[in-house]
Amino acid sequence: MAFKPANNIQDLQYFGEFGGVNPSISDSSTYTFLSAKTMFDTFEGNADGCYLYSRHSTPSNLYLGEALAAMEGTETANVTASGMGAITPVIMQLCGAGDHVVSSRTIYGGTYAFLKNFAPRFNVSTSFVDITKLDVVEAAITSHTKVLYCESVSNPLLEVADIAGLAKLAKQYNLKLVVDNTFSPLSISPAQLGADVVIHSLTKFINGSSDTVGGVICGTQEFINDLRNVNDGACMLLGSTMDSLRAASVLKNLRTLHIRMQQHSVNATYLAEKFQKLGLKTVYPGLASHPSHTLFKNMMNNKYGFGGMLTIDVGSLDKANALMELMQERNLGYLAVSLGFYKTLFSAPGSSTSSEIPEEEQAEMGLSDGLIRFSIGLDADIERTFKLMKACMIDLEILKPELV
Repeated sequence: MAFKPANNIQDLQYFGEFGGVNPSISDSSTYTFLSAKTMFDTFEGNADGCYLYSRHSTPSNLYLGEALAAMEGTETANVTASGMGAITPVIMQLCGAGDHVVSSRTIYGGTYAFLKNFAPRFNVSTSFVDITKLDVVEAAITSHTKVLYCESVSNPLLEVADIAGLAKLAKQYNLKLVVDNTFSPLSISPAQLGADVVIHSLTKFINGSSDTVGGVICGTQEFINDLRNVNDGACMLLGSTMDSLRAASVLKNLRTLHIRMQQHSVNATYLAEKFQKLGLKTVYPGLASHPSHTLFKNMMNNKYGFGGMLTIDVGSLDKANALMELMQERNLGYLAVSLGFYKTLFSAPGSSTSSEIPEEEQAEMGLSDGLIRFSIGLDADIERTFKLMKACMIDLEILKPELV
């Protein structure tokens, strides 16, 4: 039977304790025990179904975690207070002093900053490589390497990782492949392609309403247990705990993710094709011109499309800023970081979400000043949106009227 991530979410049945169609929210920070021995057993990790303290787990968090595990096809999952609150414990759990990470060079700026600037304090080093070249990845692996790290679709350049190829390398060298799938929920299922750990920032597409910060780590029961261990678990000890009220909110929004991702993809595909025809330098995995178009097509769950993220390059930061300001003024979207909102969001990542990456490294990876990253929204009339965006570009002389 084919893997169907949205079906796996929809088929989960969680009733509230009084028969509600939504599970009851566990609004407690600590939990009672009928016996002192059960409390002891829970501390030792030997009492299934018992709750200890909300930093460890709560019913609400476990409901959301199990739904996300079902989506990704992993044994279980642990939700966290933010996307970075998922990424950092995974790295710290898998790596110790003297260990090494091989990471994609184009990743979210916060992840880059953690690996480049913070992890070395614990004597964990990272080599940043072109993740699309498996021979380059393999050449960077050393006897101290413990983790291969990448994003399914990279932020912000939209490079596509060959997850199955990376999984083979990870298995060959006894490494853990960790994949951040934030840009492509439902569209790509990394665990089904061989990833050991799948991470999301729930803040983005999965929640979809830009009102909640959250993250998730999807993996084996053994690994998630290790993360929650009261003695040496990185999630337990670093304290990146999601609030139960937020977990319940995300779970409700998750139920409509499949519908939203289809519309994000339809709208992004339409705009990408139109932008490219106008002669704009456009990057979108759904375009045949994308270097990894065929790879993405072979990996994807077809009905959810190529995702809602695209970039265009208008030549300079001044032009990029002017265009974004004008589009916001004309209510075509918001000049804001983050992604996955119902409204289109746009930013110049070189000076915002990727600003942690030094300018010389931005230039080396192809991140130019004029690049605009779009998170395409759920516009009901995408043709109208395109016409108005085109008018903005003509007014700013980014496009010449006689060539349009």
